Amino acid sequence: MAKRIFISFAIEDKTLRDFLVGQAKNEKSPFEFVDMSVKKPWDSAWKTNCRRKIKGCNGVLIIVTKNTKNADGQLWEVKCAKDEGIPRRGIWGYSDDKPSRLPSELDGVRIVNWTWNNIKNWIDSL
Repeated sequence: MAKRIFISFAIEDKTLRDFLVGQAKNEKSPFEFVDMSVKKPWDSAWKTNCRRKIKGCNGVLIIVTKNTKNADGQLWEVKCAKDEGIPRRGIWGYSDDKPSRLPSELDGVRIVNWTWNNIKNWIDSL
């Protein structure tokens, strides 16, 4: 059975989220998940709706790039997952262009290279 995964990403990195979802659909992919990410901003109830989605997931996969530090929505999602006790794992959006400093919301989050095995092993551990 596919795990429910919330993908947290900066809106500027939407293409990376699309790549990740596409990878999961590839028949050769060793992992599968149900994408529960927020695809469009909500109205004033955004945080309430987002928290409900996160609470219903097995884990939160965080795409980390240089955009993350200024992505208020993404940083709120990461903090929400921590507050709700939902497992979090970061993946580098670009292995050759990592940010020099990470926001405090990522303290304690293991960030790994974006590989099928790294994603599969984490999803399997949930």
